[in-house]
Amino acid sequence: MGRRDERGDDTAALANVSRAREPRVASSTTKATREERRGAARDERRRTEAPGRSKERAKTPSKRLVAPSAEEMLRRALLAPTPRSRALWARRGLSLRCPLDASTQAMLLRQLYLAYYEERRFERAAEVAAQTVELGVLLDVAHQDVARALQALGDIEGALGHLRLAVRTGPPSRRAFHYWTLGSALHLDRRYDEAIAALTRAIRWGTTDKALYLGHVAAIQCERGKRVRNLRALITQLAEVPAGHGYGRFVLGLLAFHDKQWTEAREYLEAFIQRSTTGRMALAIALEGEVARARETLALLPKDGEPVPASHR
Repeated sequence: MGRRDERGDDTAALANVSRAREPRVASSTTKATREERRGAARDERRRTEAPGRSKERAKTPSKRLVAPSAEEMLRRALLAPTPRSRALWARRGLSLRCPLDASTQAMLLRQLYLAYYEERRFERAAEVAAQTVELGVLLDVAHQDVARALQALGDIEGALGHLRLAVRTGPPSRRAFHYWTLGSALHLDRRYDEAIAALTRAIRWGTTDKALYLGHVAAIQCERGKRVRNLRALITQLAEVPAGHGYGRFVLGLLAFHDKQWTEAREYLEAFIQRSTTGRMALAIALEGEVARARETLALLPKDGEPVPASHR
């Protein structure tokens, strides 16, 4: 019997195998039961915690992107470091499907105008400024913008027409400025009588910048050949007010030149050229006529050691 077992009776062997496997099956069953219980416990916890989590999610702010607004596009255009980026943000603001109020639209158009103007695309700049005129918002500013673009294109008559419209449509607080701008454009075109007439009106309406307007009239009178006796007093008066530190340096240079103060004339005119050509691009373009006239005047100044020109003795 023992030998038969040793040889491996199939029935006995199968019984031995079955007995050997019994504990494992029981162990696996127990493990599965534990997993089921754990799963059931997890499901119960989820059901219990679900309402609380939903409330928490409701309290959490949505991370969804907010639709861009025209005001945000305008803000970015105002802060843009280059004409290209300024035009990009302005066009985006103008292309939004949401309705635009006239003021925001006008301001976006002006940023687009400045971008074209600084890129010397004057025809496009004039077109955009004309659209602003049609809106009827800040009409005097819009007419000034059209005038600057037309002046850069060489259309002096068109520019003067818009400057006159700026005078008519602007509020009283800006009337002196518009008359002075008109007078300056006429001066550059050497239309002296018309320039003096416009600047005389600027003096009537002016308050803080009267010294600039008075000095400008005197410079034009000297340029047309008239003798002005109080040049020294006008120079002193203009040099002491804030207006004498900007455009006023151009006028001061002309006054000093006609007063035969060569050193002062050179200093004022060179300071004006430096300031006008190294600042904002729009300002540099707008003052190109004055810069050219300042350089012409500098060329007439006697150099160190040279005799004074006969016409200026």
